[in-house]
Amino acid sequence: MALLDLQKLTAGLSRTWAGYLRDWDRSLRCGNYPQTTRYNYLLAAAQLARYLGEYAPDPDADAAAADPCAVTRAHVEAFQAWMIETRSASTALNKYTCLQQFFGWLQADEQAIDRSPMQRIRPPKTPTTLVPVLQEADTAKVLQACRGKGFVSLRDEALIRLYATTGARLSEVGNLLVADVDMTTESVHFRGKGARDRRVRFGPKTARALSRYLRARNTHRGAALPNLWLAERGAAPLTPNGIKIRLRECLSW
Repeated sequence: MALLDLQKLTAGLSRTWAGYLRDWDRSLRCGNYPQTTRYNYLLAAAQLARYLGEYAPDPDADAAAADPCAVTRAHVEAFQAWMIETRSASTALNKYTCLQQFFGWLQADEQAIDRSPMQRIRPPKTPTTLVPVLQEADTAKVLQACRGKGFVSLRDEALIRLYATTGARLSEVGNLLVADVDMTTESVHFRGKGARDRRVRFGPKTARALSRYLRARNTHRGAALPNLWLAERGAAPLTPNGIKIRLRECLSW
């Protein structure tokens, strides 16, 4: 992800809103919050400010659009309902969580408000969605599709085996660095959401596939890159989105 662009995030907001968001970002950076978390927090607050200035039906929304300290429970509830209607309940829940953090900071750290408008606001209910699991037959089909001795085949087999045996998120597998793989202990270092790092062991078949891929990687044009997974051509990494596309291609064979 590119460096967080605060100027872009706060474009069009009042000077008061923009100033508070800059201060909040400084506080989050001081607390060592990951950039993705900071972005989600700041985006939610900025979206609330824009909603109050452009879409809120409340007659007193202008004051809240100028100053977050004037935001009321009714403003947040209207914003949450609007998010459910225009996006989804899951998105609204994400904004609810982020705004809890923002107004909690305004109250506890800045002491700019005596009471958070988030008090007694209920989080939106979201439908329970089962995460699809890659069945053994599907795994075998994908592995069959990438059999071969070429660079792509070796890379894909190592990637798929690591993904299937560790149960990690696609983003975690896709963002691995070469330094994250320890062939001595047959383990890999994953960087989870919210700076939750963990080390996971993998089996002998995955270790063999990784070893073969790493040997092929050493002769690739992008061998000097820190990223574990490399694209077929050029000195470029294979992104998580590229991995997703590749998995779909293999499953469609």
